[in-house]
Amino acid sequence: MTGMNSEKRTQLLMDLIKGQKIENAEAKKELGVIRREIIDTPIIYVGAGTCGLGAGAGETITAIRQYIENNKIAADVMEVGCIGLCTAEPIVDVQLPGKNRVSFKKVTYDKVNDVLDAAFAKKPETQENLGQLDVEGSEKWDTLPNFNDHPFFARQRRIVLKSCGLINPESIDEYIAFGGYATMLKMITNHSDFEVCDLIEKSGLRGRGGGGFPTGRKWKFAQKEQNDQKYIICNADEGDPGAFMDRAVIEGDPHRLLEGMAIGAYAIGASVGYIYIRAEYPLAIKRLQIAIKQAKEYGLLGENIFGTGFSFELKIKMGAGAFVCGEETALIHSIEGKRGMPRPRPPFPAVSGLFGKPTVINNVETFANVAEILTKGWEWFASVGTATSKGTKVFALSGKIKNTGLVEIPMGTTIRQIIFDIADGIANGKKFKAVQIGGPSGGCVTEQNLDIQIDYETLLTVGAMMGSGGLVVMDEDNCMVDVAKFFMDFIQRESCGKCIPCREGTRRMLEILESITTKPIHNGPNSALERMKGVMQLEKLATVIKETSLCALGQSAPNPVLSTLKWFRNEYEEHIFERNCPTKTCTELRKFKIHADLCTGCTLCARKCPTGAIIGSKKAPHFIIDDKCIGCGSCKESCNFNAIEMI
Repeated sequence: MTGMNSEKRTQLLMDLIKGQKIENAEAKKELGVIRREIIDTPIIYVGAGTCGLGAGAGETITAIRQYIENNKIAADVMEVGCIGLCTAEPIVDVQLPGKNRVSFKKVTYDKVNDVLDAAFAKKPETQENLGQLDVEGSEKWDTLPNFNDHPFFARQRRIVLKSCGLINPESIDEYIAFGGYATMLKMITNHSDFEVCDLIEKSGLRGRGGGGFPTGRKWKFAQKEQNDQKYIICNADEGDPGAFMDRAVIEGDPHRLLEGMAIGAYAIGASVGYIYIRAEYPLAIKRLQIAIKQAKEYGLLGENIFGTGFSFELKIKMGAGAFVCGEETALIHSIEGKRGMPRPRPPFPAVSGLFGKPTVINNVETFANVAEILTKGWEWFASVGTATSKGTKVFALSGKIKNTGLVEIPMGTTIRQIIFDIADGIANGKKFKAVQIGGPSGGCVTEQNLDIQIDYETLLTVGAMMGSGGLVVMDEDNCMVDVAKFFMDFIQRESCGKCIPCREGTRRMLEILESITTKPIHNGPNSALERMKGVMQLEKLATVIKETSLCALGQSAPNPVLSTLKWFRNEYEEHIFERNCPTKTCTELRKFKIHADLCTGCTLCARKCPTGAIIGSKKAPHFIIDDKCIGCGSCKESCNFNAIEMI
């Protein structure tokens, strides 16, 4: 539905970018059409980000199209990004002409007919209903709650994620209609490069990639450098286990990233930018390619943008998924075609970065904040958060919680509020044990520190760190020694190998952790003492690695071990002295017993045992040889008489 031809529509969008007030009635109506506030046929929105597709959104879309065809309904189907409530995917919204948009959860292909029947009959009060989303000028549903009042969203303050899951990520027209790119043009026409840097510095925005360095200050370092070429880079590599914030932002609102990068490029004097993104993000890459192409067609990227003399070219560089390339100098080497390995600093990239030229690197979330800050004013952004950490932070919630997904909360929110108010607590009625925050280089926050406020400095006081924003929740069934071993294994495998402390130190730390979580080959009289000595070496090794590693990744590598040692030393001691894993997670420390009075001698368990640890005659009780048992549990799983118990 559109009343304007393409030429007039484009002119309208250009007027919006230039900040002109729209007075014409026809133009106002066209804006309502682009924003989908005025529709003449129903629109069915499907959350088709990676998480939605993983939950079955592809089959849901097929079923929706089949429903429309079978019922001869004139309706549009639109794929949008992730709105954040990943646990409720696939999420389907229905917007009828003149009515608010209604959201439904867990709409798998087999539920499509029932949900759409209810929606088109104007009786959307189903068990799948999540609430209604306000549409400007539309009628509310009397019986439905507001979507934003859902406990998952009520405590959030969405700046970076404000349009994800709501707008069409492949439509630049829609992004512009909601104010997109107007701030960019305003900055490059009405403000000097230094003024833009100054506004960002005053806002208090800090890098959201983990380091937390003041963004405006970093930009000023590069801005004052005199050089014929400068670069700006977006780090979208996102290598932390459990982190998917950057991917979701790009999949759901790619133009927000492009606008922020263009403003940053103008501020530092860069004419070329790179988005370094992992090749494992095909949907995000596709939407970036579409967004860049559209921006070029509208003259928002390229030579002499809007006649201002500012030129900016943007390129996509796909990485191979190396964790170390999250470190900025390693990332630079990768773009240059070299092996991704950190280099000593100084000089810092702002002085000598990509191809030896001044370079600024920020991550997706940092750039996604920029346009909003400059639109609403630095004072607005600085009013949110704590004294030293301004604005909001996006977290990826995963692990043993009821509501997994993406949340954006004001700095200063407590971890307890995130886990128990927003995520609705621990799943399956289990007890909370710890939360790993800051990725593999982060640390654990325990029950006694749940009320700690989230900001850069406060988290450091309990041995954790902000990191990029991964938040993995663990319950009473998690073994913290095994958790430390998992992260150390990841860090050791991902070490670039350039410096000895990281390469060899993490290897030795992993060997020590493996020795206390596996059954010893020779369990002599001093074996417990030797294992305890190994744990004592962990702390010494950690200190050396932290103090002597080349890059920040190596310097923070021991954090998971130090954190779990600090808060869960009793679990380490039980593994060492008792040779027991209290949660029965470490399989080689598990022990099984066959109850002779229940064993029928069927021999099934003996046949299933991979190490021949079970002996006994047919039709006679069997026994387990502990020294041969590897704790795999095959015997217990195969027993039909409940004769085998894990002790």
